[in-house]
Amino acid sequence: MLECWGDERVKINFIKRFGFVIIRGNMRKDIIIKKSKINGKGVFATKDFKKGEIILKWKPRLLNAEELKLLSKKEKTYTIQIDGDVFLQQPPERFVNRSCDSNTKPKNNCCDVAIKDIKKGEEITSNYDLEKECNCIKCR
Repeated sequence: MLECWGDERVKINFIKRFGFVIIRGNMRKDIIIKKSKINGKGVFATKDFKKGEIILKWKPRLLNAEELKLLSKKEKTYTIQIDGDVFLQQPPERFVNRSCDSNTKPKNNCCDVAIKDIKKGEEITSNYDLEKECNCIKCR
């Protein structure tokens, strides 16, 4: 099973629930956040990636009820719920835009993996929520 490392609170929670943990760390040098044609900000490749490469390792922060209440409306859009726990996505993963013609897919609730070769300058996208309306160029 793929392992991703995180802070102790997240690590313990995910090991108990899923048998793996989440990564913590600095943003990779092979991606950048900038203005997106899809939606607001996006994550872009600063190098070529091959199919099967891990592009992003997620590092969400586990929130308690009080922390969730204090989040702004905008920050709440970056939350995900897994087994009743609420997590706040951190940059850069919070800026991966959804596309039905995505170039990555989520793997084991801890990372985005390239499902095709990605060229330098290309936006990193994922089809992570099939229930939301797609705003990709193909569907506009």
